[in-house]
Amino acid sequence: MECAVITTYRCNARCQMCHTWQNPTRKSEEFPVEILEKLPGGMQRLNITGGEPLLRDDIKDIVKVLDTKTHRLEISTNGYFTDRIVKVCECFPHITIRVSVEGLPRLNDELRGIKDGFDHGLHTILQLRDMGVRDIGFAIVISNRNCADLLDLYSLCSALGVEFSNATMHNSFYFHKHDNRIEDLPAVEKQMRSFIERLLTSRRSNLRMQLKDWGRAYINYGLLRYMQGEARTIPCGAASDTFFVSPWGEILACNGSPEPWVMGNLRTQSFEEIWQSPQAEAAREKVRQCRRYCWMTGTAVPAMRKKPWVPLWWVLRNKARFAMGKELDLSQ
Repeated sequence: MECAVITTYRCNARCQMCHTWQNPTRKSEEFPVEILEKLPGGMQRLNITGGEPLLRDDIKDIVKVLDTKTHRLEISTNGYFTDRIVKVCECFPHITIRVSVEGLPRLNDELRGIKDGFDHGLHTILQLRDMGVRDIGFAIVISNRNCADLLDLYSLCSALGVEFSNATMHNSFYFHKHDNRIEDLPAVEKQMRSFIERLLTSRRSNLRMQLKDWGRAYINYGLLRYMQGEARTIPCGAASDTFFVSPWGEILACNGSPEPWVMGNLRTQSFEEIWQSPQAEAAREKVRQCRRYCWMTGTAVPAMRKKPWVPLWWVLRNKARFAMGKELDLSQ
């Protein structure tokens, strides 16, 4: 099982594809760290997100609790607060850090609304790398406005020897957006196709990163299908294989729904009570009936792990095609 903890809706960025920053939570209403003790242990992956999670004054305490609940703890951040991130990683050097950017410096700062935001993010990555933090990298949300920077940003990550993950724009209560859309789909399709080919023919020196690039090629294939309005290649496991914790302590089915599908609240209930409740089952029924076909890391990767033969066969088929001099096959 996987989980994402939304620590806050406060954010220092002014992203155009996400208006969470226009709808911040108040510090006084955000969950106390103690309720996180109620979460189950042994989770495959746990993501700390926001808003900007480093705005929580108690972020180190949050990390301390959640680090005991998962095999892999990840913080998603815009990388602006370098000193705070460094202090966390000094205590927990084994955690994963993903710094979100929207392209190279000029474009990133324009789309994220943070002066020198890219410089802060790069500074964070370089400091963590020098500290010996191993699982670090950049992340990007692909749109028609930044897809031209996609391959260059991947090349930068390859040169630095760091990870590179990506998503695309979605509409939901979480983003406070319902008008995100790809304006120039043919141009984005062209860039995505080139990016998928680059991932499948990864030349990274590290074999582990090469294998991860192959997996990311399939993730980007799913993203392209989502942009084209196609159904998911693997069913969504939200509210069964994955869940979210809101800043108010609610257990949510996912972050892609039109409104919050609340399963319960850790402030007043145990996790077991919530997970087995009629309210939780009602949320799962909404997931089963959902036709939004979101393809975000939080639900896509667990689905891929649940049916690994689907992405594996797609990767092997396309690598075989490349070996025979044929083009990428984007069919299911």
